Amino acid sequence: MELRALPSSALSEHLISCIVPRYIKIKNICKLNLEEKAAVMRRSFDQLLRFNLRCSAKGDSATVYASNAHGMELSFSNIPPHDARILYSVAPSMGHNKENHPESNLRVPAIVNALEGFELTSKYRGLEVFEMQNFLPASVDDIARVHARAYVAGLQKAMSKATDEGIIFIDGSGPTYATETTFQESLIAAGAGLSLVDSVVSASKNSPNPPIGFALIRPPGHHAIPKGPMGFCVFGNIAVAARYAQHVHGLSRVLIIDFDVHHGNGTCDAFYDDPNVFFLSTHQVGSYPGTGKIEQVGQGKGEGTTLNLPLPGGSGDYAMRSVFDEVIAPCAQRFKPDIILVSAGYDAHVLDPLAGLQFTAGTYYMLASSIKQLAKELCKGRCVFFLEGGYNLQSLSHSVVDTFRAFLGEPSLAPEFDDPAILYEEPLSKAKQVIQKVKHLHSL
Repeated sequence: MELRALPSSALSEHLISCIVPRYIKIKNICKLNLEEKAAVMRRSFDQLLRFNLRCSAKGDSATVYASNAHGMELSFSNIPPHDARILYSVAPSMGHNKENHPESNLRVPAIVNALEGFELTSKYRGLEVFEMQNFLPASVDDIARVHARAYVAGLQKAMSKATDEGIIFIDGSGPTYATETTFQESLIAAGAGLSLVDSVVSASKNSPNPPIGFALIRPPGHHAIPKGPMGFCVFGNIAVAARYAQHVHGLSRVLIIDFDVHHGNGTCDAFYDDPNVFFLSTHQVGSYPGTGKIEQVGQGKGEGTTLNLPLPGGSGDYAMRSVFDEVIAPCAQRFKPDIILVSAGYDAHVLDPLAGLQFTAGTYYMLASSIKQLAKELCKGRCVFFLEGGYNLQSLSHSVVDTFRAFLGEPSLAPEFDDPAILYEEPLSKAKQVIQKVKHLHSL
C-alpha cells in the first residue's frame, strides 16, 4: 500500500501495524513511562517519517522501505527470529581509516570473512545466527547521556576540517584520528549496539534462552572519556548502551565486564560514582593509559562498584580462568545485574602487537562461555558484547570465531588456531597475589 499522502499521525499508525511483531513488545513494557516508550519508538520512526514510504506485508512478517531524495531504497525488515541464538551487527566504519594505523578499517571485515569461512553466518546456520541490519544510528541525545554535548557538537563541526585536510587528530596525545566520515560512522557504530540491546531485551521477555548479542563495530569506545576522545576511541559505545538500557528499558543495574588488555578508563570515569553500574576491568599492569589501579574502587555512592584487576605481563589462560572463578563470577553474583555488557577486546592475545599478555583463542572461548552462563543465571540471559581492541587480524578474527562457537555451545577450535610452542611460563605467583589483593579489597 502507498503511504505517500498520509499525515504523520496516520503514517505512524500504518508503520506500527506493519511491524507490530517487533514493536508491540515495546509498547507493553509496563515498567517504562510514556517518555521512555517514546524514546524507543522514536529511534525507529524518526528517520522513516522524513522519507516517502512504502510498506508491504507478507504473512506474519513485514518489510518497510524508505526512498530518499536520491531514489535509494532502504529495507527496514529486521525482526529477529524467535529461535535465534546469536544476534550480531556490523559497523566497519570504512571511511574512518588511517593508513598503517593499527585501528584500521581492515579489522571488522577480517572478522566477518572469518565468520563466513568457518560457517558461522545465517548462510550456513539459518536463523540461529542472525545479522541485525538497517539499524538506526545513535542520536545525539543517546550519546549525550555519557558525553558532554560540547564535545559532540565540536566533533561534528570538525568534520569540515577533516574534509579539507583528509586526516585530523582529535586527541591531544595523537592516537585518535578522524576523517570526514568519523562523526556519522561513530553514531552508526553506537547505534548498532543499541539495536542489539533492544532486541536482546525484547527476546528475554518471551524466551528463557534469548540470543546473545555481539556488536562488531569500530571505532572502539572504552577509552573515550565523557569530555572527549582518547586512545583510538571516539564515543563510549558500551557506556552509551549502559545508559540506554537504564533510561529506555528500565534495567537499572548494569554489569560491565572489560577484558581488553588496556584499562577501559573512559567507561570507568563515566560510572565512577554510580552505584547501579558495576565496572570490572582486567588489563595488563602498566599498559596504556596507565589507569586502572587496584585501589580505584569508585567514589561516593559508587564506592565499591568499580573493580580494577591489573594482571602482570605474561598472564594467560590459567590466570584468566582463576580471575573468572574467583573474582568475576562472585562479583556478578553479589551485584545481581539486570543486564551484562562486555567490552570484548582481543588485544590480550599472545600474537597481538600492542601488549604483552598471552591469551589464546581458548581463553576467549572460556570467557564467552562463562559470561553467557552468568547472564543466564543472573539476568534472564540478557548480554551484549561490544568489540574493542585487537590488532593482529588473524588472532582477532580467530578469537571472535571461537567466541561465536562458545555462544553456540560448540567445541572450541583453539587447538587449530593456537600454537602452544609460542607460549611461555605464566607468572602465576604474581597473578595469584594480585587476585588475592583484589578479593581482600572487595571482600570476595
